[in-house]
Amino acid sequence: MKLTLAQLDALLQYAQALPGAQLEILWGGVQVLKVAGKMFATFHGDTLAYKVADEDFLALSGLPGVRPAPYLARSRWISVDSTAALDMAQLQQGLATSWRLVLLKLPKKVRAAYGL
Repeated sequence: MKLTLAQLDALLQYAQALPGAQLEILWGGVQVLKVAGKMFATFHGDTLAYKVADEDFLALSGLPGVRPAPYLARSRWISVDSTAALDMAQLQQGLATSWRLVLLKLPKKVRAAYGL
């Protein structure tokens, strides 16, 4: 089943509630969520994209409704347009994991400000 606008809005609200999350509108209307200036999720049309762990990328990107994210696949991002394989709780967990993965690549001082 395709992600509905209500589901995307709920996921966007969830992601915005993560510590330090900031929303920017870039590239002609793409909603981009950042933490400490680094992207961790995008919402565009009926699609959500976020970073996943390297070891999970291949398994996740082969699921129904999930594919490697255009322009971001080499950084291990997936694009999700349906709840066929991942339910809302799993998508929320994916957003939280993406937030954490992005923070873990930042300097120690920045990570410490977020308790990592």
